Amino acid sequence: MLNITLDPENAIVMLEPHGTLSEEDFRRVRAAVDPFIELHQGLRGMIIHVHSFPGWDSFSAMISHLTFVHNHHKKVKRIAVASDSNLGNVAEALGSHLIAAEIKSFDFTQLADAQRWILEE
Repeated sequence: MLNITLDPENAIVMLEPHGTLSEEDFRRVRAAVDPFIELHQGLRGMIIHVHSFPGWDSFSAMISHLTFVHNHHKKVKRIAVASDSNLGNVAEALGSHLIAAEIKSFDFTQLADAQRWILEE
């Protein structure tokens, strides 16, 4: 399951996976953020808050995830990964070559720091 919290005032979405990710999780994310993105031409930021990456429940879930990233990475200014795993470091290293958004890694407990970073001008 994936908890999705959209903060429309600050144009930030927080994604908190609890268990493996499914195709339905990415349908729900699109349903939550696409209308906002269309209305406001993007998001200021996205926070991925997870102890460690839970993986996907199927190959089709992985494809849904990659498709979501491909279709949305130019519409998000900053992505903060707050995690106890190397997920953030990997995202920073790979993302800088593949994703338009600026990516920064934080410890899982540094959620407030991640939010402040996204809000910086």
